[in-house]
Amino acid sequence: MALPEDIVIGEHRIKAGQSAKVMLPVAKLYTDAEVSLPVFISRSKKAGPTVLICAAVHGDELNGIEIIHRLIRDKKLKPSCGTVIAVPMVNVYGVINQSRYLPDRRDLNRSFPGSAKGSLASRLANIFLNQCVLHCDYGIDLHTGAIHRSNLPQIRANLDEADLSGLANAFGAPVVINTANPKGSLREAAAKSGTKIMVYEAGEALRTDEFSVHIGYRGVLNVLRALNMLPKSRKKKSSTLPFIAHSSDWIRATASGFVSHKLELGEQVEKGTVLADVVDPFGEVLAQVKAPRKGIIIGKQNIPLVQEGEAMYHIGYFSADEAEISQHIDNEENAIVDGESEAR
Repeated sequence: MALPEDIVIGEHRIKAGQSAKVMLPVAKLYTDAEVSLPVFISRSKKAGPTVLICAAVHGDELNGIEIIHRLIRDKKLKPSCGTVIAVPMVNVYGVINQSRYLPDRRDLNRSFPGSAKGSLASRLANIFLNQCVLHCDYGIDLHTGAIHRSNLPQIRANLDEADLSGLANAFGAPVVINTANPKGSLREAAAKSGTKIMVYEAGEALRTDEFSVHIGYRGVLNVLRALNMLPKSRKKKSSTLPFIAHSSDWIRATASGFVSHKLELGEQVEKGTVLADVVDPFGEVLAQVKAPRKGIIIGKQNIPLVQEGEAMYHIGYFSADEAEISQHIDNEENAIVDGESEAR
């Protein structure tokens, strides 16, 4: 049987059965210092899917970097068939500057497919798409919330694509949100080229937290197992499927002031539930932020200051019982604390 074709990334040719760590050059810094994308490739001799795992498309989103570090360090990315391409940081410039954006102030995840002759963001998007993404059949794009905002661990994917829907469920995050591919995003550009990507969102920018890292680490392995690229886990897998959110809304402040948060990520809310009080400099309540309908908190602002109109709570709406969802999330958190879930 013929071996799978070589994969070429930059000036490196990786044959079936080989592993490699490649530094893919991109534009230099002002100081003439080289900047490169770190790319880890692990290939089986046996043909199979090629899967991308990438992090830090937004440079201040660090949980994904830690997830990939652990997967490489624990030698988990050794497929029995196919290929894994892992990129711990895509927006290297943003990581260097602890910034979501690139030095040209553009959002990389709105710059795809990019151009070899465009802006810095456009050039980086073009290099990453053509050198890494287009080799792949599937991808997992690891993200966190923005600065001062936290996300409950969740998968975002276009569930109209049957095989991607199955992999989103296999990941094992507490919540899956059915979303279209945003214009200019990695997901959109990849889909147009036949690469199906899901996004894992968890935690807060410029922070790592064990719950988010644990769910992401386990989720990547679950997806690779679902594709028969890794042996099945010997540990008994939970029979609980993730809960699918059919829609979501950000609830905004109706006044400016200091914030007294009442609820946390994963908690159930009813219509009219008070999410937070907004108070004046003397502590008097100016306004209350209330849930417009029944749902689960899947994202929230953390900083206790708010301007009128600012997004404060992200509520997901489900057809399933919200109390059951909230209990499932509690069980996941408790299992990690108690060491009962599979961490590695």
